[in-house]
Amino acid sequence: MTGTDTTLHEFDRQMVWAGFRQLVPISLFVTVFGAAFGLAAVQAGLQDSVIMAMSTLVFAGASQFAALELWGPQVPLFTLVLTVFAINARHLLMGATLYPWLRQLPPARRYGVMLLASDANWAMSMQAFGRGQPGIGLLLGGGLALWSFWVVGTWLGICFGGAIHDPRSLGLDMVMGCFLLAMVVGGEKNLRILTIWVVAAGASLLAYWFLPDNSHVVVGALAGGLTGTFLAEKKRES
Repeated sequence: MTGTDTTLHEFDRQMVWAGFRQLVPISLFVTVFGAAFGLAAVQAGLQDSVIMAMSTLVFAGASQFAALELWGPQVPLFTLVLTVFAINARHLLMGATLYPWLRQLPPARRYGVMLLASDANWAMSMQAFGRGQPGIGLLLGGGLALWSFWVVGTWLGICFGGAIHDPRSLGLDMVMGCFLLAMVVGGEKNLRILTIWVVAAGASLLAYWFLPDNSHVVVGALAGGLTGTFLAEKKRES
């Protein structure tokens, strides 16, 4: 690392607040999904306190929706654990790509920040690192924005969610995907990044075609994460 790079992991309250404000626009859409989850959870028979605790402590929208699909008098625990792991396996890739900066933080701060890592704030923090700017404040502040709007949305769904029956009919399910695609296109462009995405995409497609359902998420994340870790180690050795 260069002398400038050694400061990229540093953050303070101003950086966290700036990250929060920067993620507020996309967080407004997260409120809609939170409301949809709150409504769906009520219809699935969960108590209001359980629904709010799930959104507050878990903060993983896709996994929470998947859990509702498996909810019943007898919850299949192994299937539930496997499904949640498959959906969230992309966090392995996130951790691998953030490792060069996170490893410089004390363990408590490192894992505290990662508790709030999600697709949008991870993508924007990586874009900041690619420009040679500090990104941990953006990761933490943006995560706080996404989390708080998700919790508020869940509460709104419990109380007033009858009007949001199908967010897909409004095209809102595509917002996060389009946002992440824009982050990838506008982010750092070099052979290492391209290699990581090609390996992850190729492995995910092969798994989607030939392996059981949802395994492509795990395989793609593992392949991309391992490739990124290997290339990062090779770069440090050179």
